[in-house]
Amino acid sequence: MTYTSRILALFTLGGLLLPLAPGLASGEGYRKPPESIRKVLDAPPPPLVSISPKRDQMVLIDWVRYPPLADLAQPMLRLAGLRINPNTNGPHEPRQFVGFRIKTIPSGQERRIALPAGADLGAPVWTPDGKRFAFTLTRPNGIQLWLADAVAGTARQLPNIQLNAAYGTPVQWMPGGKTLLVQTVASGRGKVPAAPTVPPGPTIQESAGRAAPVRTYQDLLKNPHDEALFDHYATSQLTLVEASGGKAVPVGKPGIFADVEPSPDGKYLLVARNHRPYSYLIGYWAFPKKVEVWDRTGRPAHKLADLPLAERVPIGGVPTGPRGYHWMPTDPATLVWVEALDEGDPKKKVAHRDRVRLLPAPFRTDPTDLAKTEHRYAGLHWIERGGQVLLSEYDRDRLWRRTWLIDRANLDRRLVWDLSVNDRYKAPGEPVYRTLANGHRAVRREGNSIYLEGPGASPEGDRPFLDRLNLESLQAERLFHSPAGSYESFVALIDADRFITRRETLTEPPNYLLRSLGEAKPTALTRFPDPAPQLRSIQKRLVTYKRADGVPLSFTLYLPPDYKEGERLPTFVWAYPREYGDAATAGQVSGSPHRFTTITGISHLFLVLEGYAVLDNATMPVVGPPETVNDTFIEQIVGSAKAAIDKAVELGVTDPERVAVGGHSYGAFMTANLLAHSDLFRTGIARSGAYNRTLTPFGFQSERRTVWEAPEVYTRLSPFMHAHKINEPLLLIHGEADDNPGTFPMQSERMYHAVKGNGGTVRYVELPHESHGYVARESVAHTLWEMASWCDRFLKQGSANQTKR
Repeated sequence: MTYTSRILALFTLGGLLLPLAPGLASGEGYRKPPESIRKVLDAPPPPLVSISPKRDQMVLIDWVRYPPLADLAQPMLRLAGLRINPNTNGPHEPRQFVGFRIKTIPSGQERRIALPAGADLGAPVWTPDGKRFAFTLTRPNGIQLWLADAVAGTARQLPNIQLNAAYGTPVQWMPGGKTLLVQTVASGRGKVPAAPTVPPGPTIQESAGRAAPVRTYQDLLKNPHDEALFDHYATSQLTLVEASGGKAVPVGKPGIFADVEPSPDGKYLLVARNHRPYSYLIGYWAFPKKVEVWDRTGRPAHKLADLPLAERVPIGGVPTGPRGYHWMPTDPATLVWVEALDEGDPKKKVAHRDRVRLLPAPFRTDPTDLAKTEHRYAGLHWIERGGQVLLSEYDRDRLWRRTWLIDRANLDRRLVWDLSVNDRYKAPGEPVYRTLANGHRAVRREGNSIYLEGPGASPEGDRPFLDRLNLESLQAERLFHSPAGSYESFVALIDADRFITRRETLTEPPNYLLRSLGEAKPTALTRFPDPAPQLRSIQKRLVTYKRADGVPLSFTLYLPPDYKEGERLPTFVWAYPREYGDAATAGQVSGSPHRFTTITGISHLFLVLEGYAVLDNATMPVVGPPETVNDTFIEQIVGSAKAAIDKAVELGVTDPERVAVGGHSYGAFMTANLLAHSDLFRTGIARSGAYNRTLTPFGFQSERRTVWEAPEVYTRLSPFMHAHKINEPLLLIHGEADDNPGTFPMQSERMYHAVKGNGGTVRYVELPHESHGYVARESVAHTLWEMASWCDRFLKQGSANQTKR
């Protein structure tokens, strides 16, 4: 079907061609949203910021917010969960970073780095001393390696290096910051494997009777030719490149490098290489791996593991054998890894689920255990001095996390935190890291204390903080709390007394500040202007209320710039359901009413500029035991939606007869279910969703049961199965190249067919070349036009009865 005929088909309902809405024509291609939206959409984006490890320089990164569709239309290979541009041997992604400026802290002196016109840049990769950074520069036919001098503000190409950025880590520094470890296109790798004109045989898969449950992934290998292409583009040559002269020395033989990490002393490389057999059911992350320690010449010094294809990992479980392998950042060369003690199966009853193991160079002794965990291992935070580490474990049955402080010398442990993973109000924050001289990162320690930073959630909204935690008393002292009436978050610690923050208010755009403890007035490091002043007159506030069953809820209310008190508006509710184990944490407030209003991309907030009230992030908690929480999914989201509408009506801002609902991904799934199981809304907009849960049979979102264990749940929660009940207009939007697990474009296509076939009012828009989110300027503009036009047609202009049947 041609693009034009597809557009025409979207308006053919029950065999009749509906009259087109005003301003709507077939075959006109991409449309542009109203002028009020275009002006904000076209506002230049403020630069992104990368701060050096020494906190004395920052790179201001100029970037393209909405690349042209032509960037997305570049050739793309979908292989084993990767998306590769064969012309560059790098990731298939649009140009984003286009320029670098160096700003000195705290003087503010700024220098622009001279780069080729039309540069397509990678993110800065800093040396530990912060004097230089490496970056990639992508050309139409390959990826170059560049080096910038942060002090002089200059950059140069390291010649004769063609990077392979398709898979793995293409650029990193060796300890000392004088040599780069890069992945290059292997010399003499031969021509691209040609597709057979006649298939050599059928594609065959076979199972030997052992369970192999997997999620529903996209972009997988499909045949032997795909396997050959994966080998061709993912195979790299590890190479050491001197930063001073550019001398390049190959390390070992070419391979498909999933992970490569230099040891802190620079003598070894921890290398994980993928090898066959591959899978057609799961992606690169589960392919077999050889995990070894090499010396700097590429000779094997120790074999850690040969891990098999991880196709049979239980849902919610972990692979057997070493995982999470890395170097201890504070030792010269000590391997650390985790091993499951329950065969990776969360349903097995065992005294300990995991153990953390250590093995120092020269790797000739037996490994020792740092700790065994009662619940699933959830991460390590190595502290830079004192031989201590923070170890976390996760109890999936209670949705609970515990963190221990462990002394490496005697393996003594003390409990530091013990709380629900959903408890934002009590969350202690995350440790503050710094880059060590060896290039590795560890938790920063000053005296006998470490630092913690977090969002500072509270019933009044988020107020970010910086704490100092004493490692003896385990008591935290608050050093900084975002001032009332603003949103100011911690960015980086310079020393024990000074730190950098990012501050914004309702009227002031985000900017970076230098603060000193005990001093009230900070020093401004940046002065980025307001990119869209017309947004300042938008009214915004945090609203709290309760569901009928007593669960606390909230939304952020946005009102148009010209809103008059008491005026009832057509209203758009935007939400995303989340699961909780208890009502107390489900009702906790997230976000802040004091953040600078920025509207970008395909945001629903653009509708505020067209005269709509928007209830943003209307909380839709689904509360219950983790194993059965979805048994009452429908009742809970309907109850939450009704409570949100009732509150907005009570506030006097919403016309209850003119309310729409929308969501993206799981929010789209929610939207279709709300239309199918309630009459609260006049219309709905669902983007990039999944609507038939039998097509994701081994679980979805937090659902742990399979479709064979809970068929009635999968059927009841699939709006596709209830399409005959959807008697409100539904706008479906999907990227044709969606790569998100489960949300195949077919989900929206089949949902469109189902609603149409049952006589419903529905429109399906498929965006060429777009993935799960939409980024090209043409796609973004068209999506906003679709949303605004749809709401104008069925919410602002339509009568209360026109859409019922």
